[in-house]
Amino acid sequence: MSGLELLVALAIAVGLVGIVVPILPGSVLVLGAILLWALDVGGPTAWTVFAVAAVVLVLGATVKYVVPTRQLKDAGIPASTQWIGAGLGVVGFFVIPVVGLFVGFVLGVYLAELRRLGGRAAWPSTRQALKAVGLSILIELAAGVAATCLWVAGVVLT
Repeated sequence: MSGLELLVALAIAVGLVGIVVPILPGSVLVLGAILLWALDVGGPTAWTVFAVAAVVLVLGATVKYVVPTRQLKDAGIPASTQWIGAGLGVVGFFVIPVVGLFVGFVLGVYLAELRRLGGRAAWPSTRQALKAVGLSILIELAAGVAATCLWVAGVVLT
């Protein structure tokens, strides 16, 4: 394994951590690292690996929003509550390092549902929001791991 491949592997590992701990743009790091490798190695195999990894990561990024949003909608959580959660998630991202995005989202959902439904009825919606956040992370992580596996296969093949 070359020095560049070790750096690419390290960048991919950091990207996978960035998916779980949203300080870094995890999927972007994974894709960027694979692009750097493809530029260095060249040839049809490397570019095919990059193209397929890009498709997998874009699909993962799309599905990570579609599936949890549908799950929240099916649970009866209105779009306005989800938008309030997203807004507080963005605020939380800047206020609380590392976990602020998730804390802000869940707090936003809880506060919106507390206003809409009152006391105890807000907790089931909040639990659904937590499940949706977890599912979103798992979907993006699965796409990142799949792209990583594609890269490993590409390294072996080139």
